[in-house]
Amino acid sequence: MPNWSYFSVFTTGLMALKEEKQDLNETEEKDQNEKHDFKTEEKLISCSQTEKTFSPRKAQKTQTTNLNSHMRIHTGEKLYTCQQCGQIFNQKESLDVHMKIHFKKKPLICPQCGKSFTRKDHLNAHMIIHTGERPYTCPQCGKSFRVKGNLKTHIRTHTGEKPYTCNLCGKSFSLINGLKTHMRTHTGEKPFVCDQCGKSFTQKKLLNAHMRIHTGLSPFTCEQCGKGFGRKEYFKTHMRIHTGENLFTCDQCGKSVTCKDNLKKHMRIHSSEKKFKCHQCKRRFTDRNHLQDHVKIHMRETPFKCHYCDKGFRGNSNLQNHLRIHTGEKPFICKQCGKRFTISGTLKTHMRVHTGEKPYKCLQCEKSFTCQSSMKRHLQNCHSF
Repeated sequence: MPNWSYFSVFTTGLMALKEEKQDLNETEEKDQNEKHDFKTEEKLISCSQTEKTFSPRKAQKTQTTNLNSHMRIHTGEKLYTCQQCGQIFNQKESLDVHMKIHFKKKPLICPQCGKSFTRKDHLNAHMIIHTGERPYTCPQCGKSFRVKGNLKTHIRTHTGEKPYTCNLCGKSFSLINGLKTHMRTHTGEKPFVCDQCGKSFTQKKLLNAHMRIHTGLSPFTCEQCGKGFGRKEYFKTHMRIHTGENLFTCDQCGKSVTCKDNLKKHMRIHSSEKKFKCHQCKRRFTDRNHLQDHVKIHMRETPFKCHYCDKGFRGNSNLQNHLRIHTGEKPFICKQCGKRFTISGTLKTHMRVHTGEKPYKCLQCEKSFTCQSSMKRHLQNCHSF
């Protein structure tokens, strides 16, 4: 006959063990859940410049490394140097990709122009040049771009975002290249050197514009008067002479001028600042160009010659005005009455006939005149002693 008391004790012990194992499993599962929650609730590291976040991957060390690499975009710091050509990079991965240029063939060839690439995404981006496709469109203004990165940069014109900040003066830029160029104002670096005269520049476009002084090339030509310019911004400013557009206004007297530099020069009239002094006669001028023209009087230098009559002029602009006497050209047109003029100054004086403006006032009798020459004649005829 079985010993039921022994069997009862055994069964009770077995159930206790089972319950204990179940408790252990539940505890272990809880611990795992707590560990998982700790991971999911772990704070992301974010970039203070762009608010870009970096999520944990394998360990905190990897997370911090990713942030450090990203921050070098803003600081301009580059730690990895190519031993073949000296180019430097802020990430090791970028250097690894670059090294393919030196050590690997370029199996990816553009069927249109034969240019070769080490990466397929670079080839794909290049192919858009041939197709004319612009798949990336700005949702704000509808402007389209071939490259996604160009769209991102463009978006900043709407948002005003300037994520790249100079750590020396605090000035911010929307493009990293803008920051790099700006840093040269602090370092004094001018890496672009003219091989003709040795003058150096902070930007390549400034060197290109300078080279036109030596080559005589003026790619931007005014269709109204035929005047040529080496730089596009000078051409745009010149066109305002013909359109009559004056964007910059003096808050002292209300006079409007075509460009900011001219406004700065004009403001010296009100401040009585004449910091450019002639060493020959001690006469002073508000503008460097006026001084340079004046000095030619002492030197009797007239390097700009008319090929019609051989008359010489101190400045090229004076020569251009003179040449219109021979050609009969009158490119400056009054929008009110259609009358044409050879020089812009005469058009400005003429416009006062329509506006009624008489800026030249006689100090003797307070009579006013539209031009300075009329006032001088009045002084000679009426107030000369």
